[in-house]
Amino acid sequence: MRILHTSDWHLGQRLVNLERTEEHQCFLDWLLQTIEQEQVEVLLISGDVFDTGAPSNTALKQYYGFLTKICSTCCRHVIITGGNHDSVSTLNAPKELLDCLHIKVIGGATENLLDELIELHDTNGKLQLVVCAVPFLRDRDVRLSVAGETYEEREQRIKQGIAAHYQAFVPHLQPYKEQQVPVVAMGHLFAAGGTASESEKEIHVGNLGQIGADQFPKEFDYVALGHLHRPQQVNKTHHIRYSGSPIPLSFSEVTDRKLVYILDFEHGKLANLLELEVPCSRKLIRIKGALEKVKQQLAVYDNSEYSLTAWAEVQVELDTPLPDLNQQLEEVLKLKPEIEMLIHRPPVIQSQRQTLHQQVEQEADLHTLQEKEVFLKRCESVYPDGDHQELLATFSELLELMGQEKES
Repeated sequence: MRILHTSDWHLGQRLVNLERTEEHQCFLDWLLQTIEQEQVEVLLISGDVFDTGAPSNTALKQYYGFLTKICSTCCRHVIITGGNHDSVSTLNAPKELLDCLHIKVIGGATENLLDELIELHDTNGKLQLVVCAVPFLRDRDVRLSVAGETYEEREQRIKQGIAAHYQAFVPHLQPYKEQQVPVVAMGHLFAAGGTASESEKEIHVGNLGQIGADQFPKEFDYVALGHLHRPQQVNKTHHIRYSGSPIPLSFSEVTDRKLVYILDFEHGKLANLLELEVPCSRKLIRIKGALEKVKQQLAVYDNSEYSLTAWAEVQVELDTPLPDLNQQLEEVLKLKPEIEMLIHRPPVIQSQRQTLHQQVEQEADLHTLQEKEVFLKRCESVYPDGDHQELLATFSELLELMGQEKES
């Protein structure tokens, strides 16, 4: 069976206040074409299908529209696991209906581990692939609370719980390995050694419950991961990979290549791994520097390769404050309808640069900060000489508990 690994679609995501619906639709249309061209039989989506636990009607329509269309392609099996952004109940709601269409959904950890072990057969009924479809494992899925435990002990329990969940599959995999049936695992987590971007949110207290590449059982012939938005191997391990998000979800990803992976197996082993670059429909651009340089870069920018208007993040460096800065930038942009300035960061005043850097890190716009960043800035303001690590750990745990309550 030929397999395609993707993840982190984040349908319904908004950048600042603008929806990404058109970009997502371009990707989904391309994915359907690619499945047909490459004769893909199995599609794996490793979590974060949606950007929020309560996706908009537009996002839901895109999701179900794609699943409807894929049923008429050569792809005979789809396996979808939940991520930290997904609502378990939202993903699982149509589970039985989708199962009739050979679309398996594992929105959250199951009571019976074998419910996450999925056998895939060819048209003649021959077993060809086994998938350990592990969704995002929440705190409550992997450990029991222990009164009086320290922050470090809580963190260690999460790591051990995640590793133990994968290890629990091993006794059930031996018959498949003896028959040379390939075994693929899915996951949505932060594996140690991975490189994150600004758009990933922490998914566990502390350092995200990181587990190392060596903690995935050797019985897995490929590990299809989600959560990190940059496509990458984990600690240079060829068969353990993040496919990354199909579109750049923040301006920190403007230089990233967006990929999906296509896998072929022979004699129960990974024989070929093909990287396919996802076409970019909307370019995100970052422009920073002196005013004339910024104006020049905006004026000469060529958007002809992209079907959608470019979105720009702009920051100007000035010697002294300039009252008509916004007006000058707007005059340039009037002549460039193919560019929309999405974020205009406060200008950097060169004469104040040293003083500012001595006092406080450059301030970011509030709508670009994550909850923990806002909380940390508040801590630094109220308790400038204090150690904020315990407060941050408690705040992280509170955020996670709030997320769990929304699910229940």
